[in-house]
Amino acid sequence: MADAVIVIALLLVAASATAAVAARDPVRQALVLSVLGVVLAILFTVLQAPDVALSQLAVGSALTPLLLLLAVHNVRRRGRKEGPRR
Repeated sequence: MADAVIVIALLLVAASATAAVAARDPVRQALVLSVLGVVLAILFTVLQAPDVALSQLAVGSALTPLLLLLAVHNVRRRGRKEGPRR
């Protein structure tokens, strides 16, 4: 039973990592990266590493996507302010 749960968690990690790579829009990539962080936290919980799971949940699914979204927002705002370059 435990092996089946680990295999399912690994398949979810592989699927969400593939979705993060396949996404073309930076905002969508950040959101899928957040999902990947949650799935990795689930995998670490299944593998009986709750301290690593909590760290992954805080950093991988909340902080990193937030920083990426803020960076994308700032780049897009500056692009609108400066206008098209020639």
